[in-house]
Amino acid sequence: MHAQQVSPVTSGKGYRVPVCVYEGDTIPCITLKNIYVYPKLKFKNKRQERYYYKLVRDVKKTLPLAKEIKRAVIETYEYMETLPNQKAKEQHMKMVEKGLKEQYTARMKKLTFSQGKLLIKLVNRECNQSSYQLVKAFMGPFKAGFYQAFAALFGASLKKEYHPEDDDKMVERVVTLVENGQL
Repeated sequence: MHAQQVSPVTSGKGYRVPVCVYEGDTIPCITLKNIYVYPKLKFKNKRQERYYYKLVRDVKKTLPLAKEIKRAVIETYEYMETLPNQKAKEQHMKMVEKGLKEQYTARMKKLTFSQGKLLIKLVNRECNQSSYQLVKAFMGPFKAGFYQAFAALFGASLKKEYHPEDDDKMVERVVTLVENGQL
């Protein structure tokens, strides 16, 4: 009734997998990824079908960026906590801002308008904070207001939130399938 972990075993041909002993039997112990099954999509028209495949393309392009931003936010926050005073934190933030601009400006310029808006939502999904809140926390309210005003000129908002149960249900479906390698 109690499984015992045993180290992986190698045979002549095949795969090396971990095994466990259960009631005297040695059995392979393999962990599989979750498989998400959604009902088949039924499009009302060609326009809706094009929108879906465009969304898939946009998610595949912007999701890795959102995940990179999440890692950068976590690393920056953790490092800032180790700095001794406010002046050191401000100096570090200037260096981080400069580095981020160098690293991401070219990639961001290649995004379409809809991809930019999607990225704002995916950053909210990944970081549990709006892009505006992140900019405000790291660069201050003045720069956050400036970037928000700049985004508003183009009809976007850094304050957009991600709602996977409501407006962004289809986006969540696509993100889940892309993350799992099913799309």
